[in-house]
Amino acid sequence: MSKRRTKDPVNQANIAFAETRGAIAMGLLKSREWIEDPRRFLFSQSRYKFVSKMLSGRKHVLEIGCGDAYNSPIVMQEIKRLTVTDFDPEFIADAQARVQPEYPYVARVHNFLEGTLHDGPFDAAYSLDVLEHIDAKDERTFIGNICKCLTSDAAMIIGMPSLESQAYATPGSKAGHVNCKSAPVLKSLMESYFHSVFMFSMNDEVVHTGYHKMAHYILALCAHPTAAATR
Repeated sequence: MSKRRTKDPVNQANIAFAETRGAIAMGLLKSREWIEDPRRFLFSQSRYKFVSKMLSGRKHVLEIGCGDAYNSPIVMQEIKRLTVTDFDPEFIADAQARVQPEYPYVARVHNFLEGTLHDGPFDAAYSLDVLEHIDAKDERTFIGNICKCLTSDAAMIIGMPSLESQAYATPGSKAGHVNCKSAPVLKSLMESYFHSVFMFSMNDEVVHTGYHKMAHYILALCAHPTAAATR
């Protein structure tokens, strides 16, 4: 039994947790984000909360572009299994090193520009803050290879900074954002692959259905891929 005692007994469980279970470390991406821009850290988690609720109950979910996978347990609270992927081996090594037994995701190095993934099939997929980094000439290869590992009743969520937000983006952000889109354009693209596409706007941590041109971030919730998309 620990000799450390909190003044309020209700907080004693925190000491017990730290001494028995042990604390966890942030990943490569989120460690820097927490120090340089804690508010952005919150915004990122809010996007994952949206994903978790929209995909609640799904059996095997795929994340494309997981980074260090620090936010992935938010999604795992609502689904059965999660496979996370990133094209960068450094991020996947970090994600694998920090996977927790309570949230045992599978992490894979994979580039969807080079082919589909054979760990599926998956009944849902999501990709946040990735498509804007894919050159427009390659976006259909990217999305097509994702769809090929989805079931016929799958759902998919694509999230990205809006085209309109780029007037306020930092130079560093703009350098990597080569393919931002307006909400109507993103919807039209995803309708090439899914029977239904529902658009949401986001400002800071708030997801809403407001005017898309005033949104910093947009989300496309897609349902039921077409037969051609999954072949």
